[in-house]
Amino acid sequence: MSLLFSATTLGSLKLQNRLVMAPMTRNRSPGNLPNDSVVEYYAQRASAGLIITEGTSPSPNGLGYARIPGIFSAAQVTEWKRVTDAVHAKGAKMFMQFMHTGRIGHELNLPPGARLLAPSAVAAAGSIHTDAEGMKPHPVPQAMTEADIATTTGEFVQAAKNALAAGCDGVELHGANGYLLEQFIRPNSNQRTDRYGGPIENRARFVLEVVDAVIAAIGKDKVGIRLSPFGVFNDMPVYDALEADYTYLAQQLNLRGLLYIHLVDHSPMGAPPVPESIKAMFRSVFKGSLILVGGYDAARAESDLAAGKCDLIAVGRPFLANPDLPARWKSGAALNAPDFATFYAGGAKGYTDYPTLA
Repeated sequence: MSLLFSATTLGSLKLQNRLVMAPMTRNRSPGNLPNDSVVEYYAQRASAGLIITEGTSPSPNGLGYARIPGIFSAAQVTEWKRVTDAVHAKGAKMFMQFMHTGRIGHELNLPPGARLLAPSAVAAAGSIHTDAEGMKPHPVPQAMTEADIATTTGEFVQAAKNALAAGCDGVELHGANGYLLEQFIRPNSNQRTDRYGGPIENRARFVLEVVDAVIAAIGKDKVGIRLSPFGVFNDMPVYDALEADYTYLAQQLNLRGLLYIHLVDHSPMGAPPVPESIKAMFRSVFKGSLILVGGYDAARAESDLAAGKCDLIAVGRPFLANPDLPARWKSGAALNAPDFATFYAGGAKGYTDYPTLA
């Protein structure tokens, strides 16, 4: 009896299988609004048990990339409702991932009046694409004041209410991949000397305040978080106290009783592997559900579920290229290869045109 393909529960939600479509930025939302092609894309992949949306900004300030969606306006709520309706009609549940990009962005990608904010005025290494002028170096962001922090926390709360109004079953806070929440956790991007900087108890404060505020608004059974210990994407280098810091974070998240932790291992994409000891620590410390992601195939997914290492398995690029991934994995059918050139392109090619077995 396959665990991967059998029904399960996530809190009070009934899932048709234990396979999660991981959040993947696709840059297909001109004007920061999901459109007909976004509806089709997610509906095609709704044989997953759970779909976590691409990173969706809770604030105009978080729209660091070109053509990513938001969830802070009435129009965005309306358009996302079409997506969730289409996904639910096919049997999957859907959580919206809140991705505030923080210092990973550029003024050319932000709407009028928005600001590039971060814990500290420290630019990330590297560059970012803009539709207006191509690749540009990451600019120096504005260091957030405590008033900015309070405002941003409020934006996460309103985004959570908006996501539920749009039909989502819950929300995932993106505390990974070098975006705003992780920028507070990591000492290279957080050089503050106030109560949000210094020791991990301070660097984790903003993340935990956001968790607390969103739980208070929509309930802990509708809130998850994504973390990437040992992730180095977007200028997040590994540092000496990393394991101790993430152990503290696991303990604090467990006290809050949120629904799940989504733990990312970026080693298939070149980052250092997350040690098994770290994954085991999260499994033992955190009593909610644990989602693992990072280079899974069907056999390894089944093995880790059977060993009790996690509750759900998330998959990214194989789902991107195979709308019917559960059927392909279950039958042992060949997989479509992902077309890397079209990951962030903008049209139907490499988005909604991957063939299914049918």
